[in-house]
Parts: sequence; C-alpha cells; structure tokens
Amino acid sequence: MPSDASWSVTRDPGLLIVLVAFVGLAAASLSVNVVTKTYGIKGDEATYVAMAQSVAYDGDLTFERADLDRFWHTYQSGPEGIFLKRAEGPATRDDPLFFAKAFIYPLVAAPFTRLAGLNGLLFLNVLLLAGVFVCAYLFASARLPSPAPVLIAAGFLAASIAPLYAVYLTSDTFNFALAFFAYFCWLYKDVAGAPPRPAWLRGTASNVVAALLLGLATFSKLTIAPLIAPVVALAWWRRRYAHGAVIGAVWAATVLGCFAANAAITGDFNYQGGAHRRTLYGQFPFESDAPAFDDLGVSVSSSATEMVAAATTFEGSPSALVDQFGHNALYFMVGRHFGLVPYYFPGVVILAWALWRRRDLVAWQVLIAGAVGMTALGFLVFFPNTWSGGGGPPGNRYFLAIYPALFFLLPTARSLAPAIVLWVGGALFTAPALIDPFVAADRPWLLAEQGPLRALPVELTMVNDLPIRLDQGRSRIRYPTDPPLLLYFLDQNATRPEEPGIWVKGRARADIIVRVAPPLAGLEISLTAPIDNRVTVTVDGDTQTADVTPNAVTRLSFPVGGVHARGAQNFVLSVTTSDGFVPRLRNRGSRDSRFLGVAMELSPLGAGGH
Repeated sequence: MPSDASWSVTRDPGLLIVLVAFVGLAAASLSVNVVTKTYGIKGDEATYVAMAQSVAYDGDLTFERADLDRFWHTYQSGPEGIFLKRAEGPATRDDPLFFAKAFIYPLVAAPFTRLAGLNGLLFLNVLLLAGVFVCAYLFASARLPSPAPVLIAAGFLAASIAPLYAVYLTSDTFNFALAFFAYFCWLYKDVAGAPPRPAWLRGTASNVVAALLLGLATFSKLTIAPLIAPVVALAWWRRRYAHGAVIGAVWAATVLGCFAANAAITGDFNYQGGAHRRTLYGQFPFESDAPAFDDLGVSVSSSATEMVAAATTFEGSPSALVDQFGHNALYFMVGRHFGLVPYYFPGVVILAWALWRRRDLVAWQVLIAGAVGMTALGFLVFFPNTWSGGGGPPGNRYFLAIYPALFFLLPTARSLAPAIVLWVGGALFTAPALIDPFVAADRPWLLAEQGPLRALPVELTMVNDLPIRLDQGRSRIRYPTDPPLLLYFLDQNATRPEEPGIWVKGRARADIIVRVAPPLAGLEISLTAPIDNRVTVTVDGDTQTADVTPNAVTRLSFPVGGVHARGAQNFVLSVTTSDGFVPRLRNRGSRDSRFLGVAMELSPLGAGGH
C-alpha cells in the first residue's frame, strides 16, 4: 500500500486539482464582503463573532461597550441572538458580562480575526477543511489504490453537508475538524505502509495528542465525548492498560481544565449554566435606554441535568414514548431535513461498505462503529425533540462532529464502485446546497423544497425545529377552525389562507404540516376550482384522488393518527393538482397572475387521542 509517497502529484494528479481548488477557496474567503455575502447573522454567529473580536482586540472574554460598538460597526446592527451571562449573586449595574459559549474556537479564531476581520473566520474554516482533506487523503492512500483515495477523501467532504457549515461563523467546522484530526492522529500509524512522518505520529505520543484534541472538542461540544471511548478501549484491548489510562486521563484533564478556566473567567464552570444566562434580541446592554441585564432578552439558564430533563420531557404513555423513539430512529436515518442518508451519504456508504466486508474489520473499526451507534442512540434517548441541534440547521448539526468517525471505517479494497456511489448519491442530495452555500445557509428551508429530498419523510417529532420555522411567513400559520390548526408550508406551492381557501398551484404538489392540540380523529377537505382538475390528496399517509369540476364542491374525509410530540398532534397534508389556470387570463379585470390549481378548506373531525 502507498504511504507518504502518495504526496507526489505525478502519481495522483487529482490531489493537485483538489489542493488548487482549496487555494482558490482560501483566496475567495479573504476577498468577499462577508456581511453581505453571508446575508448577516445566522444561528449562534453573534456570540462567536463577538467573542473572537473581543479576544482579538481586547484580549478578554468580557462583553463591554467596546464590543457592542465594534459589532455594530461590523454589521450595522446589534448582535441579534447573542448569548451572555453574568456572575452569580445579587445583581448590580457594574456586574461584568461574559459570553455564554465555549471559548476554545474564539481563542483559535482570534489571530485570524485580528489579521483579516470576518474574512479571517471564513479563511480559518477553509484551512480546517483543507487539513481534513489532506488527512483523509493520506489515510485513504494507505487503504486504497489510486485514484480512489482522492475521490473518497474529496467526496467525504464535498458530497455531504459538511462544507456548508464552513460559511457559518460558528464553531461547527472547528469541532468537525478537531474530531477528524484526533482520529487521524490515533489511527494513521496503524495503516501507513511505512513509518509516518513526523516521528510523533509513529508512537504513543499520537494517541496522547488525539486525546488532547478530543478533550478540546468535547469542551466545545459535549456530545463529542463518546468518541474518546474507542481510543481508550483499543489500548486496553491490546493489553496496554496503563497507556489506556493515560489517554483517558489526558482527555479528562483537558475537558476539566477547560471548564476550570471557564470558571476562572466567568465564575461558573458551565458556560451554558447559571441562573443569569440570556439570549438577547432587539435591545442590548450598554444602550442608553437599556434596562438591567436580567430584564433583557430571554432566560436560557440551565445546568446539564436540567438540559437533559427538559429535552426528555414527554407527555404520554410509555407506548407513546416507544412510538416516538421509533419515528425518531427512522427520521435519524432518512429524514427529509436531518437524515444521515441525505446529508451524510458518504459516511453511510463507508459504513455499508465496511459491513459488507465485515470479515476484514479490525478491532478499532468495531469500536468506532459501536461508539457512533451508541452516540446516535444517546441523541434519540436524551434529546428526542432536539436531536438535530435545534434552530433549524441544514442537516443534523449535532452529528457533524461525529461524522469524521465514519471515515475511519474505510476498508482495504481495490474497487472504485463505492467511491462513485458515494459521489453520485451524495451529490443528488447536497449539490443544490453547495452550489450556492451562502443562500443555503441563510435560507435552509429551500433545500428540501424540490428534488429527491421531497421523497423522504418529514421529521414530525421536531416540527418547531424544522428549517421552515426560520421563515416566519410560512410557519405556524393559524387556520381558524375549532380547534385551531397551525400550518407549516414546506414549499412554495400553496398560499396562506385566503378567500375561498388555501390555493394549491396548478400542476404542482404542496406539502403542509398540520399541528393541532387537542388531537383530531379526522380531517375533512373541501376542494373547489373553476376548471376540471384531478386532485390527489394525502393526509397522514392515506391517499385519495378526486375529479374536481367547476362550480362544485368536492369533499374528502380522512382519518388522522399523526405523530404526537411536545403536546400536539402532527401530520402531513399533501395535495397534487394535474392542471391549473391564470385568473387574469380568465376573468376581465383580474390582476392575479398566479398559476392556480385548486382551493381547499380544512375542517377538523371529532377529537382523537393518543
């Protein structure tokens, strides 16, 4: 098998092509107008940007008037969604305010911010992805003949949702890269055909470095913690008990040391804990007319125990809890917005490939597969309503930092077929997002409006965390019935309620989530149209087709079971029309230029139950 000699571009010109592409991306990251190109603040960007700027320019992690001025100068607006906290105890107006996020990523990002502002943060993300590609290429070169290594390494990134997170100025790409670098340091010496360079990669020092990197990643994102288990377990499997203990101790010391540093800085070990942690919108500390900090924004204080308790709160019978777990398991794999198959397809291919060649699996691959499986199970058990990361991310944000582990299940083989499948299948789902990542990051609900994603099930256990929740004009639309229905329009093929009802476009399919409490026994749908139209309606998986005629009302009735989560019943209503019309072409004086198909009215039937 090839080793370090694989660096020769004359042996593998594909490597040169990819590296040149990264150089181009790095140059672009330093030249774009970040504020306008990334469409302003998204997700947790306000906190991480302000933290990086505070470290870069003030050398501290305290939120002060200078930080607010600096942020306003950068974005021409306040830090919407910033997480801040103050120390415990009675409040005074002179209490210092601290950033309520992990400080590791801002600390690393600060020099880049100092040198290039927000462009430095983009550049850092590109640099991290380039480093991941190089490590992936070296590892794959020790397992596969050319040209498979470059295809697999590039595809693992480019055919997944991972590169999209590079346009977010948050810690997500940083956490992903730390996990990948850690596993590379741990395992490369086991597969390299010749002693790897540099020398520390050859021996036990590389395992200690892996533990250190995983410790930093765990402090930044606690859900990464299970990835240390295979590193320790492999040492013990090989009867190196003392070394395994050292690995575990280094990891634990790193995690605890970071939390201790957080306590020294902010007065609280947990950056997400304390009674005075708030997220702020609209008005911020140090504004001239701002009230006291404890009267600003929304309280989001929680200890780790409280977070788990809140996430696992479930109203219903044990059988309903099992039912929700079953739905979540399906959604976790093939969900339309967060599933592993559509958003992490290359990792799924490598996992399936490894299982196909299970006789060739070695101990560390079995341990990795077990850790990934247990982590996924933990997400579903402890975070049944938020296992994707919350806030409507594109793909499963929590799984992003676990995704690197799947790469190291790569088997030894000579076939190019998995690499081709990896690229083609992944591109079908994620290519639209990566063609214009800035738009996809700003409006993630657009990703699933068309293409193969529409064939996948909607995650009804997490309706209020779906991307569409970020578009206020198409989510939680109240439909005035008794009981009232909340509608979530998953595409642009249906209108908000108007006279004579909700219009579905002509020759189109509209998907709408219906959320209601108390639950319904059924739903009646009344269809009208000024033209002959064949309409197919699916409610909660039950499908009926009707021929709608002009000046007549067609009524269809459906039983409803739905998925029960967070105190409400949720189900999907899909309507497909075979034809359409333009009102302004039919009616003199009309200025309605829409291509409409059928109007529908919704009527709840009875009261159901769990």
